[in-house]
Amino acid sequence: MIITGVSTLEMASASELSFLSNPKYTRQAATTQAAAIITGDALLVPKNKASLVTTNPYLAFAHGLELFTHQFRTFTGVHPTAVIAPTASIGENVSVGPYSFLGERAIIGKNVSISSHCAIYEGVEIGEDCTIHSHSVIRERCRLGNRVILQNGSVIGSDGFGYAKRDDHSWHKIPQTGIVVIEDDVEIGAGSCVDRATIGETRIRRGAKIDNLVQIGHGSSVGEDSLLCAQAGLAGSTTVGSEVILGGQVGAAGHLTIGDRVVATAQTGIPNSVRPDSVISGYPAINNRDWLKAVSIFAQLPKLYKEFLSLKKKIDSIETTSRSEN
Repeated sequence: MIITGVSTLEMASASELSFLSNPKYTRQAATTQAAAIITGDALLVPKNKASLVTTNPYLAFAHGLELFTHQFRTFTGVHPTAVIAPTASIGENVSVGPYSFLGERAIIGKNVSISSHCAIYEGVEIGEDCTIHSHSVIRERCRLGNRVILQNGSVIGSDGFGYAKRDDHSWHKIPQTGIVVIEDDVEIGAGSCVDRATIGETRIRRGAKIDNLVQIGHGSSVGEDSLLCAQAGLAGSTTVGSEVILGGQVGAAGHLTIGDRVVATAQTGIPNSVRPDSVISGYPAINNRDWLKAVSIFAQLPKLYKEFLSLKKKIDSIETTSRSEN
């Protein structure tokens, strides 16, 4: 049999592979038309279905998708409407889409795809095999490594949020003179912003993955292979270690360190530094197990308060009776 693609359990045809790792989807596995199911546990797959058993089924599924996915390019070559500064340097096999702009002394490595309406400011350096999707902006002097992906509308190197208060209580803008450095194999999600440092650099280290609508404040550092999920935000000078996972809408107060392999669940607020290998939740952030216990108690507070008032009333009555008898 020839395999033609990869699909969900519900939608897979008889010539496609599918994927199963969560036992809650075993019912769909019983009725799927898939030729075979990638899984980590053969017992999850009905006996009449072929299975591909692996220790890392999700990764195997990803590799399967890669076999049937072609690299996306909106345009091949330099579009006539693109504006390229005379001092810009463009490597081999580079695509620049309609109405995009490359500034003076910009350096673009080979096999880079720049889609339409992108702005690459002066002095930017982009490594090899990068993909810059439409409406992305890379500000002056920022540097990207190899195989970096910028999703639509991401902004690299916007001014950091820095102001000094004048004597009359108005605000004076502090020049943001630093840069952003993005290392190899980083992906930045749609609508995310990585601010340039006031002095020095903001750095996103190798293999980090940043979701949509994430804010990275000036002078921050994100460690290798860390994940920052949607709407997470780092205030300035936050240091995030390696293999950290920040869930959706996690916020860090800035000028703090989040240790290696920390996991912060969704909507956690982090006001202070966090030790490595911690799992934290809530605001202010506490140990996840303690937070789960606290949340279960919080739901019972109205009932507990009612019981407290009843007990207090009884105690007050006993004390009143005791005083009258004396």
